[in-house]
This record gives sequence, structure tokens and C-alpha cells, in this order.
Amino acid sequence: MNQGILFIITAPSGAGKTTLVKEILKRIPSLSVSVSYTTRPIRPSEINGQNYHFVDESTFQKMSSNKDFLEVAEVYGHKYGTSKSCVHKEFEQGNDVILEIDWQGAEQVKSLFKKACSIFILPPSLKELTDRLYKRQQDDSVTIEVRMAQAKEVISHYTDANYIVVNDIFDETVEDIVAIIRSRKLQVQTQKLNLANLMADLTKEEQFT
Repeated sequence: MNQGILFIITAPSGAGKTTLVKEILKRIPSLSVSVSYTTRPIRPSEINGQNYHFVDESTFQKMSSNKDFLEVAEVYGHKYGTSKSCVHKEFEQGNDVILEIDWQGAEQVKSLFKKACSIFILPPSLKELTDRLYKRQQDDSVTIEVRMAQAKEVISHYTDANYIVVNDIFDETVEDIVAIIRSRKLQVQTQKLNLANLMADLTKEEQFT
């Protein structure tokens, strides 16, 4: 069975990470996304269990107390958590897993999974980030102002990531992230496990006549 790899996508709100992840999943069949739990209210365009698992504060707190989460973060006043059992289930099935989480959660996950590969998505400019937040029509102007006020703080954590990609031209950004994922899967430390049987066969001593 292949050794599953954990990929982490982090970005300021509005940088396009959700749309990018959806497209990447179409291109890499062996990659699965872990759907986070959140106390944030569901938006009109969202589907419970697909975008997030939407739960109340008491349910979230109970899950956290039971250590059901790999990581927990509070973003814009709402709590988010990654299901531990969901990630391990995908690993058991031989899949790689991608997490779309905040920088706070990324730090927690990387402390548990030392070999996790983190990718930070940057907007081409703060103006473009503001325009995208307004265009998606998911938040009111007050919420957008709060998100933009915190954007620089979020962006300052790009140095914690393994890779940085600027989401300017969408298709090129997708290609860059796919290339990162494929490259990471081909590293020697990963292939030594995935190709153990092949390597044993190729390097065994035989007498040729």
C-alpha cells in the first residue's frame, strides 16, 4: 500500500484556495480532501458535509474534548477543526489527503506530521483580494473590512510554508500546485516505501547464465 502524504493549503480569505482545491481534486484522483468542522453559519451557496460539517458550539466543544480533531483554530470568531478519523481513514485506503485550513491549524498539523507538505496561496495584490471578496458576494462590507484588516497578519505566515504560489492566472496556479504535489510524491523518501517490492526485485542478486 502507498504511503499517504498530507498536503496543506493555506491562504488569506478570498485568495481562491477553495476553488483551487476543487480543480486539483479533479486532476489527481488519488487525492482526497478532508472536510473540516466549523461553528460558522452556513452560507446560501454551501452544502453541509461538502463544504464543511456545520455544527453548533456545544457539539464542536464535545468533539474537541474527545480529541477528535487534528487541529483547531478560531478564525473571525468561529471555530474550525480537522477530523482525525477522516484523515486516517483516507490514509488507510492508500490516498493522499489535502487540508484547506488556516495558518494556525497548519502549524498544529505540521507539528504532528513532520513530512506534511504545506502550500501558501498569495493574491496578486491586496486590491485584487478586496475585489474578489466583494465579487463572491458571501459577506457584507463590514465582514470584508474585518477580513482585509487581518489579511496582512495571515500573509505574514507565508514563511512557514514549504511552497508559495501566487493565484493570479487560475489555470497556471492549478498547474503549479499539481506539479508540487506530483513532485512531492516522487521524492526518494516516499518512493522507497511505495516501490519497496520493485526495488527489492531490481537489486536482488541473481546468477545469470
